[in-house]
Amino acid sequence: MSNTIHGGQAIVDSLQLHGVSRTYVVPGESYLSVLDGLYNADIQTIVCRHEAACTYMADAHGKFTGEPGIAMVTRGPGAAQAYTGIHTAWQDGVPLILFVGLIPVADRNRESFQEFDPNQWFSSQCKRVLILDEVSRASEIVAKAFHAALEGRPGPVVVGLPEDIIQQEFHGQLHPVIPVAKGCVADDKLAVIVEALSNADKPLIFAGGQNWTTKASKQLTQFAEDNQIPVIHDWRASDRVAFDSPAHAGYLGYGRSDDCAALIETADVVLTIGTVLGDVSSDGYKLRQSFDKPNYIVNLDTSLRGHSGSVTEHIVASPISFIEAISKAPLARSASRETWFKYCHEQQRNDCAFPETLVGADSAEQTNPGQTYASMTQVIKALTEQLPDDAVYSFGAGNHCLWAQRYLPTNIFPSQLSTRNGAMGYSLPAGIAAALESPERLSIVVTGDGEFMMNEAELSTSIRYNAPVLIVLMDNQQFGTIRQHQEAHYPDRVSGTQLQNPDFAALTNAFGGHGIRLNRNHDIEARVTEALQVVIEERKTVLLHVITDPDELTP
Repeated sequence: MSNTIHGGQAIVDSLQLHGVSRTYVVPGESYLSVLDGLYNADIQTIVCRHEAACTYMADAHGKFTGEPGIAMVTRGPGAAQAYTGIHTAWQDGVPLILFVGLIPVADRNRESFQEFDPNQWFSSQCKRVLILDEVSRASEIVAKAFHAALEGRPGPVVVGLPEDIIQQEFHGQLHPVIPVAKGCVADDKLAVIVEALSNADKPLIFAGGQNWTTKASKQLTQFAEDNQIPVIHDWRASDRVAFDSPAHAGYLGYGRSDDCAALIETADVVLTIGTVLGDVSSDGYKLRQSFDKPNYIVNLDTSLRGHSGSVTEHIVASPISFIEAISKAPLARSASRETWFKYCHEQQRNDCAFPETLVGADSAEQTNPGQTYASMTQVIKALTEQLPDDAVYSFGAGNHCLWAQRYLPTNIFPSQLSTRNGAMGYSLPAGIAAALESPERLSIVVTGDGEFMMNEAELSTSIRYNAPVLIVLMDNQQFGTIRQHQEAHYPDRVSGTQLQNPDFAALTNAFGGHGIRLNRNHDIEARVTEALQVVIEERKTVLLHVITDPDELTP
């Protein structure tokens, strides 16, 4: 279809052609033409309060939907503050496209207002940096950005939009969507995998990464259960097999149990699907590093970036394609595999079981007169007893994540949104993105006082766009993870890790949400019930402000 429009409109029309229904923005004068194009577009424009939160929402959208999340920011300081989200998407392998308004072409290399070089800033942390220097290529640039974000190992793409170029008239047709290859599984390669699994006494599937769907997750679960092959998950990716499935064998990475970690060493064959055995999942390149241990890897990334250990066979295919193929190839029953299967699931059930006796944190008043605390473990236990089966959870970085990762039941895919690069401030933006994309599901945000305050302003975004979330905020007046490391290296010398916090419940009320303060164990059930009632029935953002003992650093 021929048209005569400005470049900004061509960008927006191309986004619609690629199925974009929502974009996350922090506005800037450098890309007013794109904002003008969004004025009448069938795309919801979510105005965020900070560029890091903007890109976090786009990252969460990419994880949640499998399609590139779209973020837009301005040049210089705006692009700098968006960088954290780009690094997050890069390390997590998440499709994301960041559009950055740039200075006019004529002002380049003159130290003009907010000038920077996108290639120098971003090229080491994204798949491509594309700069629009001719308005006639506006639609083409969008199509190439989508293809780059999705092909192979997904990841972020940065598109620079010079202010003067996007104001010019665009003549021509919109560039069609470029198909993305998902790989395939040759019969002979599939036969090798099936034979390896069939002959193994202790096979193990290691699952994670991107390019998953709800259907693929269910197919993997069915295949694993039918053939009695346990599935252990990558760090922050525990929703590929249902939480209560007998095939679930726990997760690797920070916070994992020693018994679950031992499984990947003990397994005689490991089939990795969608991810690689990297730094965190291998305990800093310690687990399964022997080249004598067979590892069969299914991954679209031909370079297997980040993988450590042996590579027995590499199939270049997406989890979707591979699981579709192998689900039609049943294995012969095996007594040894059945014993191993049950043992692995037992380790996961032991790890996610709440303690039989929970300590009453109210007793902390004896050592800190006038102050009582609520137990985070008891709060999460009370929450899990009332949650709907399809709840979705988001958390960022910090010790509060240990409770979310260990106890919250990830029953369907997708239901866990988090970061694998330790980025703080992610939990609330991610929870908002989930609430916007699936308003019928309950979005639970688990956060800490340090993590939450890095993007607390997005409370207004949640409320403005009717994206209610239930925030469980662990307030222990410190950067708990760093204090834990500090105590290990420099015992009894607490320095630079303590915080002074506001009344988070009152802060939430000021934004128009519903704040609840909780500092006694005997109030937990009532406060959790109140929180769920308000967020579900009134569709109002709720923050449960949990005052915890600073010494309660882990579950």
